[in-house]
Amino acid sequence: MIGAIAGDIIGSIYEFGGIKTKTFPLFSPECTFTDDTILTVALADSILTGKPYVDNLKQFFRWYPDGGYGGRFCNWAHGMYSEPYNSWGNGAAMRISPAGYAFDSLDEVMLRAKEYTEITHNHPEGIKGAQATAAAIFLARRKKTREQIKKHIEDVFEYDLSLSCDEIRPAYKFNESCRDTVPQAIRAFIDSTDFEDAIRNAVSLGGDADTLACITGGIAQAFYGGVPESIRKRVYGILDERLGAITREFMKKYSDK
Repeated sequence: MIGAIAGDIIGSIYEFGGIKTKTFPLFSPECTFTDDTILTVALADSILTGKPYVDNLKQFFRWYPDGGYGGRFCNWAHGMYSEPYNSWGNGAAMRISPAGYAFDSLDEVMLRAKEYTEITHNHPEGIKGAQATAAAIFLARRKKTREQIKKHIEDVFEYDLSLSCDEIRPAYKFNESCRDTVPQAIRAFIDSTDFEDAIRNAVSLGGDADTLACITGGIAQAFYGGVPESIRKRVYGILDERLGAITREFMKKYSDK
């Protein structure tokens, strides 16, 4: 899942000031982790410890209240009750990467992705976005080709992945829905030549950059067999002790490449 976290951190400074080029500094002093990373690590911790994810979501929110969460999630996390709120937002997909790494069959990945997502995002589009992301990661882990991954996502989830990043980029704008984030993020991976190129593709679309790159990065890590050491070191240098320790533990158990 370090790939997803790297995407979040690299894209963090472009979230609301979208750029339309792949030529940008990969890291800058202002780069930081956001709610994408925080809630991803919360899921990793739940998988490692067995602590209910609903409890961890609220706990990590209390630890990191300034993560840049959406308004509906903030209301839910502050509340006494834990009913889902029918969200179709791309938060469902940004936090799901650990599910794509931790389980050994596609059926279980799909089941777990739904279970972890519908805690908050119980709208069909939210569940669909999370499952598509987790499926792409699992298939990449199993050494499927780009075309095999693309076909599975199109056939099972009915996302249109026909447009290249170059075709998407000119008209694409900031969007918080799974429907208009997940396909674009997957296409950014499909069009890539290596891990860094995948992240640059995602950021260059000019949308919700940290979330796009977070989704893309989780898939790219699985497909390319890891994250370049220079990027890993920068990421761990930005994470605090708690987030870094959980990430290292998860990586060691499930995806230490």
